[in-house]
Amino acid sequence: MPEISPIASTASPAQPSSPTSPWLRALRELAALWKVAWPILLGQLAIMGMSTIEVAMAGHVSAPDLAVVSLGVSTWNVTIITIMGLMMSVAPLVAHAYGARDLDEIPGMVRQALWKAVFIGLAGMLVMWLAAWALQWLTAEARVREQAQHFIVIVSFGIPAFAGYRALYSYSTSISQTKPIMVVSVGCLLLNALLNWLLVFGNWGLPALGGMGCAWATLACAWFNLLGLGLWVRYGAVYHTTSPLREQTQLNLRLHWPTQRQLMRLGLPIGITFFAETCAFSLIGILIARFGSTEMAAHQVALNFISIVFMLPLSLSTAVLARVGQALGAGTSDVARYRAWLGVVLGFITGCVMALVMGLGGSHIASAYTADAAVAERATVLLGIAALFQVFDTVQVIASNALRSYKVTRLPMLLYLTAFWGVSLPLGCLLGWAPKWLPSWMHPAQPLGAVGFWVGLAVGLPIAAFGMIYLLQRTARRTLPALSALPTAAGGHA
Repeated sequence: MPEISPIASTASPAQPSSPTSPWLRALRELAALWKVAWPILLGQLAIMGMSTIEVAMAGHVSAPDLAVVSLGVSTWNVTIITIMGLMMSVAPLVAHAYGARDLDEIPGMVRQALWKAVFIGLAGMLVMWLAAWALQWLTAEARVREQAQHFIVIVSFGIPAFAGYRALYSYSTSISQTKPIMVVSVGCLLLNALLNWLLVFGNWGLPALGGMGCAWATLACAWFNLLGLGLWVRYGAVYHTTSPLREQTQLNLRLHWPTQRQLMRLGLPIGITFFAETCAFSLIGILIARFGSTEMAAHQVALNFISIVFMLPLSLSTAVLARVGQALGAGTSDVARYRAWLGVVLGFITGCVMALVMGLGGSHIASAYTADAAVAERATVLLGIAALFQVFDTVQVIASNALRSYKVTRLPMLLYLTAFWGVSLPLGCLLGWAPKWLPSWMHPAQPLGAVGFWVGLAVGLPIAAFGMIYLLQRTARRTLPALSALPTAAGGHA
């Protein structure tokens, strides 16, 4: 199904072209989905590249500098991922309005999202300052602790910019305009590499700041993203009829509290979900540290690789959110359900391919990361376990974003909390640590270390996946008979 530009046509973007073959219809929808997804994928990889550059450059200065960057980037990542979830609430609203061709409604929605970004950004700064203050109790050498505190304070001033960027990001993806995001992200990656090279090592006569140079580079890139995408939204032709910054109409910059409440009702559960998932993986890394450097290194190798390959289903899920939301806005709930399930099937196939790669090529992947035989052997085992839950991981992320396009966010939040904090972490602790107080029939012969925690993930993720599938099936079926009678920007959430 071809994508429709907001200025190219006035037809509904959700109306199918009545293909004669189910296979042809599927191919057309997959082509439209991929057209939205691939720029998001490249943008996500560029974002990951920035963290890799910072860690690599700091590691070439000294171990303390690497420790500073690791602490600072970890705190930054947890904060911005939570903000990503909180700011995602504008996506289904814009997608619904775009699908219904209510283009005049979109600018006001996005302006309210930008107001929300101001509040969320200031709150995020406060959280970062509290995190920096809490580091005084960290068991680490004084220099690392103090510089990590300074690192966090510096990058905290980029939080409002990141929140505003994510508001514009969600708006842009929801109207199927993802190439500007890709271009800005790649430009930010190049800027990040240049600034780190200049400030970390002191090139071109600048002072060599070591790990602290990464903090200033991160801050500059946060504002670069907001400025770059903001200018594109303001002046780009593809945003002409929906831009919240356009000059054709008088800007209404007043707060609209009913819209703010709606944005928060939708966004808060997503933010909690992202925070819980990120913290679960971070906590697993901390808990594995007690088993020594080999276990920690193997965990990091496997986690880094699955994080990279996860960018593909994550990008597909963002495209599914936009496509399903547009169909719902147009009142074509049958098209919305078709797009959602086609996305889930695509996620299943993608997960199978990734599982085969990890299962059959785990040793080669691990060897590419490290020359340490013990670390590579252990990482191969973890990648084998990851192969077992790849299908479930890809399916759950696509199904959850499809649900968000239906404005269903609360039940998925509870499901994620149950899967990660009710199942994966407790089971990982039991298998990884094998505490003495366990009954003999539950007690492994010896603590499994990192393997135990990854087995916990392999049990928790299927729970999340099957739960999301059930919720999606129930939600899509329930909306079929009555969706056309609902207002475009309204709609409840479970």
